[in-house]
Amino acid sequence: MSDIIERFGAFLVKAELITEPDYIDCIAVHRLTGVPLSRCLVELADINSSVLISKLAEQIGIPFVDISDAKVNANAIAVVPEEVCRKYLVLPLDFDGNKLVVAMVSPDNLVAGDDLKMITGYEIIPVIATKEDIEANIGRYHQMAETLSDEDLNPEEDLSELTSFTEEAPIVKLVNVIISQGVESRASDIHVEPMEKDLRIRYRIDGVLQEIMRSPKHVQSAIISRLKIMAGMDIAETRKPQDGRCALTIRGRGVDFRVATLPTVYGERVVLRVLEKDSIMLNLNDLGFMPKSLERFKKAYTSPYGAILVTGPTGSGKSTTLYATLNTINDERKNIITVEDPVEYRLPGINQVQINTKAGLTFARGLRAILRASPDIIMIGEIRDKETAQIAIEAALTGHLVLSTLHTNDAPSAISRLTEMGIAPFLISSAVACVQAQRLARRLCPECKEEYQPPASALKNSGFPISGEELPILYRPVGCGKCNNTGYKGRVGLYEIMPMSEKIEQLTVDRASADDIRKVAIEEGLRTLKDDGFEKIKMGLTSIEEIMRVVV
Repeated sequence: MSDIIERFGAFLVKAELITEPDYIDCIAVHRLTGVPLSRCLVELADINSSVLISKLAEQIGIPFVDISDAKVNANAIAVVPEEVCRKYLVLPLDFDGNKLVVAMVSPDNLVAGDDLKMITGYEIIPVIATKEDIEANIGRYHQMAETLSDEDLNPEEDLSELTSFTEEAPIVKLVNVIISQGVESRASDIHVEPMEKDLRIRYRIDGVLQEIMRSPKHVQSAIISRLKIMAGMDIAETRKPQDGRCALTIRGRGVDFRVATLPTVYGERVVLRVLEKDSIMLNLNDLGFMPKSLERFKKAYTSPYGAILVTGPTGSGKSTTLYATLNTINDERKNIITVEDPVEYRLPGINQVQINTKAGLTFARGLRAILRASPDIIMIGEIRDKETAQIAIEAALTGHLVLSTLHTNDAPSAISRLTEMGIAPFLISSAVACVQAQRLARRLCPECKEEYQPPASALKNSGFPISGEELPILYRPVGCGKCNNTGYKGRVGLYEIMPMSEKIEQLTVDRASADDIRKVAIEEGLRTLKDDGFEKIKMGLTSIEEIMRVVV
């Protein structure tokens, strides 16, 4: 590699990355001490190592790869042992047909290339990466597989040959990498999906699915069986959906997984819902409430009685909001009981009841039992039917604070939904203290977001408020290694808080439409989901495109 870089010196000087005297000094130090010339150039001439290697790659015609920006195939990682990666400073990245793409510090190392070909059985396509990048990512990907430990595995003692196959090191390691890489990538769900010719792995990151890798069809059964064993499922049953759970420790962090299978025409589809134990200990200040909205919501949850309804589609963060509220109001003087399906997170100091329909424990039956246990605060995972809604409303009227979720698009529609369920309007008007609608929008990556001035037509089409003639300066996504080139990292909540005022109570009794209720609520100061989103656009937290995606 030194010979290549030495011939490369004239190019560096010509490109003004280094002066000729500095280059001559680096050559002298290299020859005197034996220190690699590349290291001399980085340390003595102060050339960025990534810039140096990328320019070298450009000169010799081998692609340069920034591994932090690259999509690394976990299957490729699994075919080269860690000790081989460290010996030759290489990292497998992906497959290209029957060839293996490998990042190398020294692509001209013929011994390394021959050994990799013999070990893997693949032709090797070398690409160049920096030594630091390769060393960091060897540790990252291989240690993810090594540091993942099981806490709640209950495999049967007498298992089939397939089970034995799933216990073999390559399959175990591959599954561990898929899971741990998902957790490291902040995925909320890991999807393992059989396709016609292969097995697709996708992560849901910040609410959007991203394809991560594809595995050969012949390992499909082993991977799915391994996941089912981890979740305590019956691996012999492939025709019916199953549900299970497992708890793992990944890099010292406790992570629970809710696992569900679904038979499809190409095999069983598996979805792992990632439930990080630490993430639910959030408080309301962490969720993105604007000060006035939080003040309205606080007035409702600090009341000793009444129903608080949190609405929105699946995946909009309703449960997180309820848990954060319980964390805020929980103290040893209050008897707080929840009834959930399923109990996703265990909350310290709170009595949580798991619905079990097979045993006859439904939301309605569990709620009746809870009311006999002298609760102060009740949390109902979801109001799904008239019976549950009726009991919840009655509990709110008899001195209990009731928190629950409901599937509606906005806050005013929750009133209409309860009426449609058959709840008497006068009971709704008396029991409901506050309705909150919410969505989750992706947060712009702080590392790469850029300022821009959108055209007036784009602002007008989105309904973005413009004050005066001067157009606002906003932010838009770009994409970098920190955000997996999406331009977004993390999410921020959008909230619509509608307290029950006297006018809204009267409209409820009169069976007014959701549109009529919304008009009055806006007159009384309701900030709609879109309004809240526009405010967060102005703050540089998200983009116009993202608000239009999740709200409209």
